[in-house]
Amino acid sequence: MKYNLAEKLGVLKAIDQVIRADDRIYEGEAIFISQLATVVHFDADLFKKAREIEMDEAMAILKAMPEEKKEALARMLNEAANADGRVGDEELRAIYRIFTRIGINIDDV
Repeated sequence: MKYNLAEKLGVLKAIDQVIRADDRIYEGEAIFISQLATVVHFDADLFKKAREIEMDEAMAILKAMPEEKKEALARMLNEAANADGRVGDEELRAIYRIFTRIGINIDDV
């Protein structure tokens, strides 16, 4: 799936929120990010830029994406949360907040 620059920033911001929800980035999460870089086509500089954008801006970008991209994002967030072999409550809360803000019904995922 192809994402424009704004969508990449929004997606990366959301993923960063999930993997950093427990205040630590585990090895599996770092590996997930590097694998995602080849699929979504981003580099470390873009990831740094995503960290710098405001959460409200990222959520507005994600909310405007078509449903198929939101579904792909939901899968990516799930994979990010599972990347370290465990899904913590903080990660689940982060995903729930993102879903709520961008209009993904958790029951549909």
